[in-house]
This record gives sequence, structure tokens and C-alpha cells, in this order.
Amino acid sequence: MSLPVTYLFVPGNRPDRFGKALASGADAVIIDLEDAVTPEDKPAARSAIREFAASDRDRAASLLVRINDAATQWFDADLELLRAARVGGVLLPKTEHASHIERAAAALTADGIVIPIVETARGLLNIEELAAAPRVQRAAFGTLDYAVDLDLSGDERGFAYPACRIALASRAAGIASPIGGVTPEIGDEAKLLSDLAFARACGFGAKLCIHPQQVAAIHRALLPTEDEIAWARRVLVAADSGRGAAQVDGKMVDRPVVLKAKRILERAPH
Repeated sequence: MSLPVTYLFVPGNRPDRFGKALASGADAVIIDLEDAVTPEDKPAARSAIREFAASDRDRAASLLVRINDAATQWFDADLELLRAARVGGVLLPKTEHASHIERAAAALTADGIVIPIVETARGLLNIEELAAAPRVQRAAFGTLDYAVDLDLSGDERGFAYPACRIALASRAAGIASPIGGVTPEIGDEAKLLSDLAFARACGFGAKLCIHPQQVAAIHRALLPTEDEIAWARRVLVAADSGRGAAQVDGKMVDRPVVLKAKRILERAPH
């Protein structure tokens, strides 16, 4: 099964939107208990998630929940919710230590996954430890909170080092490529695609979404172009020709080129 490339947030205190999010076309839906829910609304949001999970176990098993981080007063109650709701996995904000991941994983079913969100300087410095922790499927980069933690100016150059380091640690740990942070400009597709291109350049393979209209644009952008598909097919034909060294478009076809061609065709619509 291919991994998600779009992860759509839906507020935990809006159960009327849970079904709409699941029908949005997003590859994965994240019910949010953190930023989207005020402190006074968090108990009601937990109850809404618990009720939804009890009424529809099959769809609940596909859901992810972003809980509150381990340093907050809500962490333990969120873990109790995970035990009761039996969702597919958890996004763990401001993850800084593998022990945070272990506590979250213990509240999930045996096949539940953890996605730590790197949002702080300490989390970034410990990314190798986080990426190697059991039950971690992939990491996410919380760009907005990271920018606040380090008092960044907003220039995307400030994200290049942490993004590349997260991607490198993920690859070295043998987990999936990381998930890029949100684009808060909901109606600005150019900004959305620019953020996606930056993340892809650093080795990311997915993106967090805050609105359903961002989902289709990301899916379109990640599909290979017709020219790329045609090139990939020519490469594989040349590689399978049995003539030894081969060239396509005047360039040598070697193993990395063949692997790139195969990955393009894997992303192509079937």
C-alpha cells in the first residue's frame, strides 16, 4: 500500500466535519486536538472523537489524531482517548525525546503508527533518535512552530537546514520520507505549490493540509508530467535492450537513472 501524500487536518471539536474530511480525497485525515481546539473545548473534542470511533470502527481505524504535546496538562487525557478510540495513529507535536514516542505508542493498537512532529530546536537536534524509535512511520516538520522557537525571519532559507536534516535522518533510519508543514495561505495555490516544491527539493514526500481545496492541488503537482513519463519509459526500454551501455536523449543510462525512471512510473496514474 502506498503511503499518503496529503494529510488533511480537521478540528476535533467539529464532528460535523469528520465525514466531510474523510470524503475530501485526502490520503489521510488528522483530527486535531491541539492548535485547532481551545483549552475549554478539549474535553468536548475528546468526547466527539470517542463517539465517532464507537459508531464507525472501520473509518476510525484509518484516522490519525494530533494530540497535545507531552509537556502539556492535556497529554495524559489525550492518551486515554487513544486507548479508547483505537485510531490508526497519532501525530505527536513538539516531539523532543524517544520517551514521548514510547508513551504515545503504548496507547495505540498493535499496528498503530506514530508521526513525531519536529517543531523545536531540541527536537531537531534529536531527530536521529526520534526517527529510529519503534512505531515511527515517518516524521513531520512543523515549520510554523519551528520558526517561532528559533525566531526566524520567515525567509524559507531558514528551513533548508532543518528540512534536509530531517530527510537525511529519515532515510538513514529506514522510515518513509517526511511530511512538509502546512501552508496557511488557504486560497493561494502559488504559495502552496512553492512550499511543496521546496519540501520536495529537500527530500520530503508528503504535505500537511489545512483545507480540502489544498488536497487536489498537491495531488496534481506530485503527478509526473507526460514528458517525464515518456522519458521514464524510454529509459526502461533502453535499459532492457540487452545491448550493454545505453543512452537516452544523449545521456548515459546507468543504475541511478533507471531507479529514477521507475519511481516516476510508480507515481504515474494507472
